[in-house]
Parts: sequence; structure tokens; C-alpha cells
Amino acid sequence: MKWKFKKIAVRLLRLNNTPQEIALGISIGVFIGILPVYGLHTILVVIAAILVRPANKIAIFLGTSISLPPTVPPITWAGYEIGRLVLRGKFEPLSWSVFSNITLHKIYTYYQPLFLGSVILGLICAVIFYFLVFFIVKKINFGDKLGRRIKRKHQKV
Repeated sequence: MKWKFKKIAVRLLRLNNTPQEIALGISIGVFIGILPVYGLHTILVVIAAILVRPANKIAIFLGTSISLPPTVPPITWAGYEIGRLVLRGKFEPLSWSVFSNITLHKIYTYYQPLFLGSVILGLICAVIFYFLVFFIVKKINFGDKLGRRIKRKHQKV
């Protein structure tokens, strides 16, 4: 799995996209991945890829990897807690007892702060990932181009 991810990441960096396009794609994917619309992430990725033309399409898809099974519980908890804070704590904190007595009505009740908090968390993470990826890709691409220029100079000599 690690090898496949590395291969995809290298291919992504080798495309003729600017660092801004790759960073935009990752940040959109991160935002979508944090949203609590489980099962609809792929549909949202396709819609985003169509609507946001400058964004790198592979990067959008890779950005949604933030919501892998090990990261879903902390993301969900953080989104819910942020939503509770924004809505002034009208909702009880998440606990195991809440999940042991869960009903469809309770899910609907908990979804409002979860969705609101996840949108806020998604926006924050999208901005952080944009700048993080932008600077990493810029450094890697610049290093790649510099390395190719040095090789060409030595081949001419």
C-alpha cells in the first residue's frame, strides 16, 4: 500500500501542474474528506473535479484519504466538539453511553453540530494543507528542475 501511494504521489508531482493546482486539489479533497457525508465522498470528488477546473484531479482524490478508518473517529469527534462550541453547548458531549443508546432521532440531533463543526474543521484543515502541500511541491519541483538543468549542463560539456 505504501509503495502504491508513493508511486501515485511521484506521478502527481511529475505532471505538468503548478504547485498551486496540486495544493488546491489536495485542499479540496481534504475538505471533502472531513465532511460527514459518508458514502458520498466519491460523488463530491467528481463534482469538485468538474467544477474546479484548475485543481489537479488526482490531488482532489488523494486529499480525501484524510478520512481513512483510523482517522474518522478523531475527525468526527473534533467536528462535533467544534459544532457544540459554535452552537453554545446546547448538545451533550459525545461518550460511549451516547452510542450505546443511539436511535435514528438521536443521530439526526447529533448531526447538526457534527456537520457545522466539520465544515469549520474542513476549512481550517484545507487552508493548512494548501500551504503545506504548496511549499512541499514547490520545493520538490524546483529541486527536480534544478537537478535536470545540472544534468543537461554536464551532458553538453
